[in-house]
Amino acid sequence: MSSGEQPIFTTKAHVFQIDPDTKKNWIPASKSAVSVSYYYDTTRNTYRIISVDGSKAIVNSTITPGMTFTKTSQKFGQWSDPRANTVYGLGFSSEQDLQKFIEKFKEVKEMTRQAVSQTPPIPPSTNQNSASQVNGNEESQSPSSSKHANSSQPRQFLHHRSSSLSAMQQEVYLDGTTDTSKQDVNLKERRNSFNTPNSPNNSSNNAAESQLKYENDRLKLALAQSSTNAKKWEVELQTLKNNNARLTAALQESTTNVEEWKKQLAAYKEESAKMKKKIVELEKRQSGSEQVAALQTELQQLTERLERVQLDNQDKQDEINQLSLRLSELSARETQSSTLQNRCKKLEEENDHLRLKVEDLQRQLSERNMSHDQESSELLRLEDQLGNKVTELYEIHEQIISLIRKESHS
Repeated sequence: MSSGEQPIFTTKAHVFQIDPDTKKNWIPASKSAVSVSYYYDTTRNTYRIISVDGSKAIVNSTITPGMTFTKTSQKFGQWSDPRANTVYGLGFSSEQDLQKFIEKFKEVKEMTRQAVSQTPPIPPSTNQNSASQVNGNEESQSPSSSKHANSSQPRQFLHHRSSSLSAMQQEVYLDGTTDTSKQDVNLKERRNSFNTPNSPNNSSNNAAESQLKYENDRLKLALAQSSTNAKKWEVELQTLKNNNARLTAALQESTTNVEEWKKQLAAYKEESAKMKKKIVELEKRQSGSEQVAALQTELQQLTERLERVQLDNQDKQDEINQLSLRLSELSARETQSSTLQNRCKKLEEENDHLRLKVEDLQRQLSERNMSHDQESSELLRLEDQLGNKVTELYEIHEQIISLIRKESHS
């Protein structure tokens, strides 16, 4: 990032990149939502989209006038970067954030276009058509104009044939003799012209077939993405369940240890009380100062040992409290995991629905292809019949000419 660049817009989003091998699946570029910013370079008069995760730049895309940001769902959008040879995807937390990002993209794209229009013109290259097709800026002809052109061509052709036939008859009546080789060439040209059809249904069938293929590919992409998310949530749910089981076992073990320590403490207290009674009895009897000193030493050791056990008991009690807190957190996570599990079920149902829709679209596509093949075969059969009729007309025309010649010679 140069010193002349400054951020003009920043938002939070999850960053994805398209899989370079399949060109269908999304690969997460960030583990969580990261900052995605528009930067303006005052020295070069250019705009870039930059996102950094830690110390790694996961998005570095220079905006050009040919780029297009596409909104594919309520919270997800994507754009293609030909320079980086990849497609970036952004997942936002709300639809409002996505809409703000799209508006800023359009604004920056317009400013980039104005900056490019102010620069000296560059000679057009041969790759302009291919680049415009990649960025989605190529304009196609309207279906109404193509249909009108296709429908007008047969009328013009028939008018041209009738004019040529009338012209041939006029030549016969005026001259009386015609060049048969020239007529054979004209007949071949007319028959060849009938064998090259301009069907008005081809454009509409191709458009419907392209639309069905596009819907089919889009649904397959959504199905693959939903399956990937469902697998990820299932793995996360299983991990939470395993952690919950381990912490529950540790809590049960600690509880068992605490019960044992409480029993030992009670036994030590009873032993200490017995020793105190012995000391009192010994003091009353005033027999043997050495035994009293030994008993006092033993009592002091027992007292110290009792204090250590109490300290250990306090530490274990604190550990039990911590484990209880962790258990409550795990209970909350388990609730979240059940929510995720319900969501996984919903996603599976959506996957089944999408799979059925894909199958329906494939069936419609196959039906369209079959109908298209039937129409093509029917059109070829009609063309053959028309060619045969033209041949018969030509033979009748030859007979008429021969009769006219006989009458003129007679």
